[in-house]
Amino acid sequence: MQRKTMKTVMQGALLLSVASLIAKILSAVYRVPFQNMVGNTGFYVYQQIYPIYGIGMTFALSGLPMFISKLVAETEDETAKYTLLARIFVIMAGASLLLFAGLQFFASQIAAGMGDPGLTPIIRAVSWMFLFSPFLAVSRGYFQGEYDMRPTATSQLAEQTIRVTVILVVAYWAMHHHWNVYRMGSWAMSSAAIAAVAASAVMLYYVFRDRINFLGHLSEPNGPSYRQLAKRLLIEGGTISLFASMMVLLQLVDSFTVMRGLMLHGYLPIWAKAVKGVYDRGQPLVQLGLVVATSFSSSLLPSLTQALNQGRRQQFIRQANTVIRMSLTIATAAAIGLVALMPEVNQLLFGNQQGNGMLSVYVLSIIFATLIMIYNSILQSLNQFTVTIAGLGLGLLIKLLFNEHAVVSFGAVGASWVTVLSLLVMAAFLMAQLRKQHLTAFTNGFLLKMTSVSFLMLVGVRITMLVASWFTGGLSPRVMALANAIIGIAVGAVMFIYLALKFNLLALREWLVLPKADHWLRWFK
Repeated sequence: MQRKTMKTVMQGALLLSVASLIAKILSAVYRVPFQNMVGNTGFYVYQQIYPIYGIGMTFALSGLPMFISKLVAETEDETAKYTLLARIFVIMAGASLLLFAGLQFFASQIAAGMGDPGLTPIIRAVSWMFLFSPFLAVSRGYFQGEYDMRPTATSQLAEQTIRVTVILVVAYWAMHHHWNVYRMGSWAMSSAAIAAVAASAVMLYYVFRDRINFLGHLSEPNGPSYRQLAKRLLIEGGTISLFASMMVLLQLVDSFTVMRGLMLHGYLPIWAKAVKGVYDRGQPLVQLGLVVATSFSSSLLPSLTQALNQGRRQQFIRQANTVIRMSLTIATAAAIGLVALMPEVNQLLFGNQQGNGMLSVYVLSIIFATLIMIYNSILQSLNQFTVTIAGLGLGLLIKLLFNEHAVVSFGAVGASWVTVLSLLVMAAFLMAQLRKQHLTAFTNGFLLKMTSVSFLMLVGVRITMLVASWFTGGLSPRVMALANAIIGIAVGAVMFIYLALKFNLLALREWLVLPKADHWLRWFK
């Protein structure tokens, strides 16, 4: 395939970024109407199994295709390229069959480990998606390696749109036909396989269009060995995939520990399921916060690689520090804003204010998860793969060791605190590695200024909510929450920017990176 021009490559990268952003927003937003239809217990049933889907999707959509595309781009000879893809497909097909069989045969044991045998058919329902992962990962990786991002972007949008549609239709049908939550969960989770079929159909269209037949090269004698490829897939591809699914891995630990911990805490099973369903409300909130915080910063990261490749070390350090400070500023504003408006957001989205405390703690994850993603990208641009995986392992170990004990002692809020703690330790570990590279983003009292600005904004928004409730008190609870949230967001945004400028939180050149900054900065001044 002929190499595309730089303009085409950049357009493709932009298209894939936009498609990914839309898919992430879809993936977060659908859970609100879904929870409203199926209730806390129904939401719990779905969310218990969601991490299995989330990890599988990350491997098939972003992690392994990214790694495969790198191998394809490095291989010039067309025959060698198809031989490489054929062998990767065989390795992935074997691994996928093992995963599928494991989830089918050990579903009851996995469900028992989660503290709820009723989850067994839902685990079996989600397992079918793994059969489509090899083809999706290899075909997406091939096209990305050829700098054609359209197939991946199109299949990603088709996959997420169909999955979300099936889930919401199932929820509506289950609500009107009074299905039990486990039957609803099985049908809702079958959306993963249905969406994978749709995505595979899209990729098949592009494969046939370009007359690609990598399976015809299975018997080629030359090429990398299966052992070597499997090792690289596991280490390099696995590293990319694991970091991309960091929050989902923490949720997987929650699936095995929170329910059991709540019952040991003293809840009856029916109440434990409802409380876990309330706790799971935090996940779409964090997802949306991460989309806002990382979509901006990820657009700045390519300039880091360019500066490093051109040997401009000082420019690399300056730009990396800017990315870190800007990302932390946006993430903190989003997280503390959610904490300040949690009663209103909870009422507006989920119809009541259950779990305000534990959700307020949980959304603090946005701050540290954003930092980890940025640190990981910077360290990977420096080829520091080992330390990033060590940091992830350390965070997961803390979550595994302390989660159930924290839930037994403090209830579901304990799991929120352990999630934040594990992300904090992970971020601190990676920051220590960056300091060895002479990156020191938090100078001149930056963190103290950030804490002060955030606290003052939090207090200001809560006072505003007290005043606003006098004027909106006659409205229905959800309409009142909407009106107050709009007022709170406006006041919080103005306060945060004003105080950040007042405290000189960021340099002027850093503010000017933001869209239309010169216009609204002049207004604030």
